[in-house]
Amino acid sequence: MKTPITLLCLCILTTTGFAKTVTNSSSLNEQVGYSFGYLMGRSNAESVKDLDLDAFILGLKTAAQGGKSALTDEEMARVLTQHKKQSDAKQLIELKKKADANAKIGAEFLAANAKKQGVQTTKSGLQYQILKQGTGQSPKANSIVKVNYEGRLIDGTVFDSSIARNQTAEFQVSQVIQGWTEGLQLMKEGAEYRFFIPAQLGYGQIGSGDVIEPNSTLIFDVELIEILAKPSK
Repeated sequence: MKTPITLLCLCILTTTGFAKTVTNSSSLNEQVGYSFGYLMGRSNAESVKDLDLDAFILGLKTAAQGGKSALTDEEMARVLTQHKKQSDAKQLIELKKKADANAKIGAEFLAANAKKQGVQTTKSGLQYQILKQGTGQSPKANSIVKVNYEGRLIDGTVFDSSIARNQTAEFQVSQVIQGWTEGLQLMKEGAEYRFFIPAQLGYGQIGSGDVIEPNSTLIFDVELIEILAKPSK
């Protein structure tokens, strides 16, 4: 958590010794101090939720007023390092629980989806559905392709869409996630497929960004527009 020192000092100096309710009738100085404190707390709620807030405020006040720390720099460094280790361990445990839950949900979804009419499953576990047959050539792993696509989670959340951006994408077939690399080579130019991609053929136990969590099963609607001799851009 990094908050500018000037902001922290202003927040503390404007609220020193303050222990009453603030309303829109309070003085400007009181409202400003409260606003800084509230917004700082809200934006850092996850970081400070397990801290002793009284001790936190005491430390801020002491530093802002030029007081002497009750702990040496070495002692503070030691306890902060210990806290970070505990926090990291807790995050790893929570991440594993989320990954395990997503893996279970994804496996159940794919098992049910495999039984649906028109859905085919490859040896790797990739599932696909042909929305529109193509008539052109099929790309190879080293081919450069132009596509339109939309990516969704199994709950319907759209996390990426060249269609929404109104901008096609171009890339080498081997330079994307495994599910795409395999799936694109099943298609012919002009085809539209829907891919159901298990986590191990997608972003695996790491996930990607804030939306694609660890062990997420992904759904992509892909239109293979053409195979390019070289990138057009």
